Amino acid sequence: MAEKDLVSIVLPDAQPLPSPHAEADRRQAVEDLLASNVFRPKGLNGPFRLQIMVREGRLILDIRDAADQPLHALVLALGPFRRLIKDYLLVVESHEKAVTQDGSEARIQAIDMGRRGLHNEGAAVLRDRLAGRVELDFETARRLFTLVCALHQRI
Repeated sequence: MAEKDLVSIVLPDAQPLPSPHAEADRRQAVEDLLASNVFRPKGLNGPFRLQIMVREGRLILDIRDAADQPLHALVLALGPFRRLIKDYLLVVESHEKAVTQDGSEARIQAIDMGRRGLHNEGAAVLRDRLAGRVELDFETARRLFTLVCALHQRI
């Protein structure tokens, strides 16, 4: 049975994303997170509802209980993520163009490998930044990084 510490993911500031592909990625990340995740804030017992937002250059993970009562907010500077987010969004845009325009399978695969590498690097940075405060597995970190990137996309 899949572990599920997170029972709700809310992106209160989420704007429509610039493409159907981006919307699908965001929706899939939320669905995958809700299906299986490991998210265990130190000293708190789940299940949890998580609100993810960006305010004044900071990533805020607002952790709430199942009744939506605030438990703890983690605030992370976005500085360590900025280059990764920028590069990830550029690669995602390149991937979408390759899929919709030229369709070269080799090009799409090469771009996808780069995208996975940046995704993994972003997940590792997120896990490092949360070390000692939240236990989370790599797949949960990857999906959360997807959502952080989605919060930075503009129409």
